[in-house]
Amino acid sequence: MTLPLIAILRGITPPEAPAIAKALIACGITNIEVPLNSPKPYESIAALVHLFGDDALIGAGTVLSVEQVDAVADVGGKLIVSPNCNVDVITQTKARDMQSWPGVFTPTEAFAALAAGADGLKLFPGNMAGTGGLAAMRAVLPKNTLVYAVGGAGADNFGDWIAASADGFGIGSAIYKPGLTPAEVSTRARILVDAFKSATK
Repeated sequence: MTLPLIAILRGITPPEAPAIAKALIACGITNIEVPLNSPKPYESIAALVHLFGDDALIGAGTVLSVEQVDAVADVGGKLIVSPNCNVDVITQTKARDMQSWPGVFTPTEAFAALAAGADGLKLFPGNMAGTGGLAAMRAVLPKNTLVYAVGGAGADNFGDWIAASADGFGIGSAIYKPGLTPAEVSTRARILVDAFKSATK
């Protein structure tokens, strides 16, 4: 089973990306997002797709435009994550046969994203919405809607978020910060994976 955890590698560089991704995949985290405000993100995505495209879902985060969607698709990315709900971005993502995970914060944004074809919703910032916000939104969302909490979710509170109906999580600085070694990322990833498995027993 693929763990519903997305590693957000904000700030990663192309030379670092392969070893970091290898460490994550070895720990069982096979959804990897390179935010487009990282250095040379398309180079990193292309390298990761080439090396790990059969073993992991590789794509981009902080995707804000249709042009960026196309650029990610052109280097082989299969995942588009955004901090906002942009219907044009979602539509183009699906047209290019990629997974679409737009950021939402309100029911209005959530329903607009789903109507445009989003595969799942990124509740962002999770720490602003809180578990109560997610639970309230869940009451009106269509059954089986996938919602990942991003921002404020981590090893110490996975259980609270899961109790509030979170399906998965996007993890940023808790798993990767620029300058961390693959070994350090591996240690962080194992802590997160173990905490998630414990919270879902």
